[in-house]
Parts: sequence; C-alpha cells; structure tokens
Amino acid sequence: MTCKRLVELGERAYPIHIGAGMLRELGARCAETESGTRGLIVSDTQVDALYGNAAAESLRAAGFDSARITVPPGEPSKCHEQLLRIYDAALDAGLERSSFIVALGGGVVGDLAGYAAATFLRGVRLIQVPTSLLAMVDSAVGGKTGINLPQGKNLIGAFYQPALVVADTSTLRTLSLREFSAGLAEVVKYGMIADPELIACLEDTSPEALLDDEALLEKIICRSCEIKADVVRRDEREGGVRAILNFGHTFGHAIEQTAGYGRYLHGEAIAMGMVFAARVSERLKDFPPEETERLIRVLQRLHLPVALPDLPWSDLLEAMRRDKKKVDGAVGFVLASAWGAVRYGCRAPESVLESVWRDHGGAGETR
Repeated sequence: MTCKRLVELGERAYPIHIGAGMLRELGARCAETESGTRGLIVSDTQVDALYGNAAAESLRAAGFDSARITVPPGEPSKCHEQLLRIYDAALDAGLERSSFIVALGGGVVGDLAGYAAATFLRGVRLIQVPTSLLAMVDSAVGGKTGINLPQGKNLIGAFYQPALVVADTSTLRTLSLREFSAGLAEVVKYGMIADPELIACLEDTSPEALLDDEALLEKIICRSCEIKADVVRRDEREGGVRAILNFGHTFGHAIEQTAGYGRYLHGEAIAMGMVFAARVSERLKDFPPEETERLIRVLQRLHLPVALPDLPWSDLLEAMRRDKKKVDGAVGFVLASAWGAVRYGCRAPESVLESVWRDHGGAGETR
C-alpha cells in the first residue's frame, strides 16, 4: 500500500511518495526528475549502515553514479564543519549543476544535506529520503534547510525545495521507540493547528500499536504531509500562514539549546513546547484548560514528556529572545483558541511567559 501527495508550487512542484518498500524505487523516481547522472548520498553513520547500500544500488540500477558521505548522528552535526565536508565530497564526486544530493536519514541529515544542495554550485537538485517519522511528516517536506550556530538553532539556512521526497515506511521499524515517539509530536502539532481528527486517531493507540498497524501509520503520515503541503503551497517562505507550523517550537527550540543539543530529541522538546504554548494560550487566547489537559494526555500516551524541564528560566528566556520567530523584537508565539484554530505572530509578554513557567512546574532559577 502506497500513497502519493503533491506539493503544489507551480514549476517547482514535487511529489511525495509514501509506502513500504519505496527505497527500492529511489532510482526510478530520481530518473523522473530529469537529474544528471551523478549524485552524492549524505547520511549519518547509523542510517548508512542500514540503508546506504540499498539506496546506492537503487540509483545504480537506474543508471546513476553515486558517491556516499556520512556524518555523526545527532544535532551537533548541523554545523559548518560537517557542511564543509559535504562540499569537499561533492567536489571529489565531480558533481555538476545538473547533479543531485540525496539526504538519506532523519531531520538532521535532511536539514544539513538540504543546505549543502541549496548552496553548492549555487544549487543542485535535492532528493529527500527521510528514514525517521519526524522527517517524513515534517522536515523533509517544505524546503527548510539549515545549520545551527552556538547561539541558536537553524540561524543559518535557506528555503530550498526538493525535487522529490521518497518516504519508505519500512525504515521506521529500525527506529528506537523513543525516536518513533518523538516523531509523533509533530503529528500532534498538525492536529492542533489544522485537523483535530488526527488527535482522535492518536487517542486510541500507542506508539507500539502504530508500528504494527501499517494502514493507520500510512494514513497518519499521508495526512500530515497533506497539511504541510497545503500550508507550504499558501506560504512557501513563511511570510504569513506558514508560521502556524511553529506551534510549540519557540519554547521547544529554547529547551533544546539551553539543555544542550542531545539531551532531548527534537520531538520531545516540541512536546514540552506545545504544553507551554497551550498554557500561554489559556492566558492570552482563552484556550480552555480542559483542552490543555487533553493535549497532555495524548502526549503522555505517546510516551512524550509534558513536564516543564528543570532549566534556568533566564537562559530559556534569552534563547526565546534570539529566536528567529520574534515579533518586533518581542518573543513571538503561535497560540491557539481551540483545536484547529491557531494564530501566528502573537506577541507574548515576558511577564506572562514567566508566570506560566512559575505556575506549571519550572524549577530553574528565575533571575
């Protein structure tokens, strides 16, 4: 069982192919993009050991000559040092303007390899092959690429759409349960911003059950991609409505940075960020407290953290002040008035943010 979705961006439109066994079709799908004959597969060491040979063989069978490079797994690889290594590998592989880069892996690899594709020779084709749930439902779709700075996450980057997304749901079976659960945080986000029915699906299942229910898993991934594709179609470069995709991300990114990249997975930080955003929404948008409790129950059922972390408030606040989503110099939030009804670009007074922190479990120092 497979499904296909289209990101409608005029002449830059591209397909998303989703289903079990899709990695075998990578070469054939790349041939449909009119790419040149040479490619570079970028992956992390863990994913390459699992799927690098299969990806390279599929490309070879379709007539492509591909080289491979790996980076260490984890968020610290989204840095200048690894980016320069990819540039060197692309030069060594003889990539030309007609060539392509394959991002084989999770969100870190997709962001890093995507930025390399956007900037090498002023842009070569990008093929996203997500192997984590988070990448399948979110980061591989929409064209956001980038690397981190010590001062914050994704502060260097570019909007650069892929030519193709190939999501093989079979790869999800090699994820740890923790990694799979982290990806479900983004699915919850889609339920909050656009489709409460997604939440209903998740209320009656668990990560373990989802991994054994191929039909439901594919349905959830396809619906998430539909929502993401529709938002990107309306606002490709986040000049307006696309910002709703950041629900939970202002505080979530602050958690990742303050705790140190690696302590929390991205989806875990976003889960805590969504709870915080819901609490702020109660104060500023009359979001019903009972709906916040519903959100918490769903996240807990998915084995995601909901308690505010024991981190210094001053550090979290400083990270939010530096966030690229700030509004006229103030901390900017996506806030909800109801499930499926959110607003972007909301100014959140720091006094309200600290009050929510104090009232709901933040144990760090506040000065």
